[in-house]
Amino acid sequence: MKPVTIVDTSLRDGMSSVSHQFTTEQVAAVARGLDAAGIQVIEVAHGIGIGASSVQYGFAAATDEEYVSAAASAVRDARIAVLYVPGISTLGVLDAVHQAGATTVRVAVHCTEADCAEQPIRYARERGMHVMSFLMMSHKLEPAALAQQAAKLDSYGAQVIYVVDSAGALVPSGAAARVSALRGAVEADIGFHAHNNLGVGVANALASMEHGARYLDGSLRGLGASAGNAPTEVLAAALERAGHDPGVDIFALIDVAERVMAPMMTEPQVIDETALLLGYAGLYSTFFHPAKRAATTYNVPVRDILVELGRRGVIGGQEDMIVSVAAELAGTIGRP
Repeated sequence: MKPVTIVDTSLRDGMSSVSHQFTTEQVAAVARGLDAAGIQVIEVAHGIGIGASSVQYGFAAATDEEYVSAAASAVRDARIAVLYVPGISTLGVLDAVHQAGATTVRVAVHCTEADCAEQPIRYARERGMHVMSFLMMSHKLEPAALAQQAAKLDSYGAQVIYVVDSAGALVPSGAAARVSALRGAVEADIGFHAHNNLGVGVANALASMEHGARYLDGSLRGLGASAGNAPTEVLAAALERAGHDPGVDIFALIDVAERVMAPMMTEPQVIDETALLLGYAGLYSTFFHPAKRAATTYNVPVRDILVELGRRGVIGGQEDMIVSVAAELAGTIGRP
């Protein structure tokens, strides 16, 4: 059996929980601790991905290149990864972060749009980068259909293909079924990225590993969009208790989580009403803060907004629908 590789996303997905305001010094401190604990891949940059620092997605405290450089300078063994979302990221930005020290790129597309990943995957492979690819909102496709999309990513040259539970909507049986379907359809390794909206992020990761996933994502203290991710230190401990070698120093990970990450957090990562409803309704985790703001602005329950958005089947990139739905529910379209 191939070993499991834990990928830590605290410095990318976790950015969404701190409004992308980690400093380069904080990034270096976390990366240094993760590297010392044996984490092999550390994802860094704006929470939405490289090139996303903007009015629309929020300005980060530093540039993507500065974040990557800070992390790369702080580690001895770990690879630095970045997230590339076609339509937000550009090949020029990818070149810049590659030069700054990123050696792995994770190309993320909606689960029905694998063809959008072809250009950046081929481009990154030509430049010698290790390429992973995300099928976001994987709960929206049944396993066989998801495997068909994964086969496209495989043909483009992705070396790891992820089932990504962007909404935290999957339970272990659903996660396992999708990983199994991909395992039978591609030559690439399989990964799983959990969000914890239903409280089963670690369980989903374990089920995925048992059915063929070899890369599992986590973040220290679960820091991440909405309800957050599978906590890296908890995931590592659970893997060991399940009889697997997580390939890391669990006590060192706990130390980084408690002594480095915890003091940086603006608030504990919890499953509140909004986070739970995002998972229940199957909505993208980045809807978390905009939905709360719209509920306050239009004086309508966040529950009503999220349930209606779920009924309409909105996906990432349709954040403008949050305000539209809130206004409709309030009966004040165009008048907050």
